[in-house]
Amino acid sequence: MSFSERKTLVDDCLTEPSLLAKPLCPEARIEGTTEIFEVEAGHLRVYPPADTEEQDVAGIEGKLAERCVDILFEKGVFICSAVYDELVRE
Repeated sequence: MSFSERKTLVDDCLTEPSLLAKPLCPEARIEGTTEIFEVEAGHLRVYPPADTEEQDVAGIEGKLAERCVDILFEKGVFICSAVYDELVRE
């Protein structure tokens, strides 16, 4: 696979959980990056509003993690997803 093909695959794999996250928490800020950390191909960060209930955050985390695992097995692309407190800035 060429570099260009791999980049397109990673971008597509990062877009998919991003689109999943939006209806789970429409008010969230969603950021996707193709920064490489060891074996990760990309990272999805979701910042829900500060008043989001813990069980809602856990639900978002779980659904995103499930999809990212599916993507890893289906396409061989490791996308790490995390839900952050809006006050946390990287």
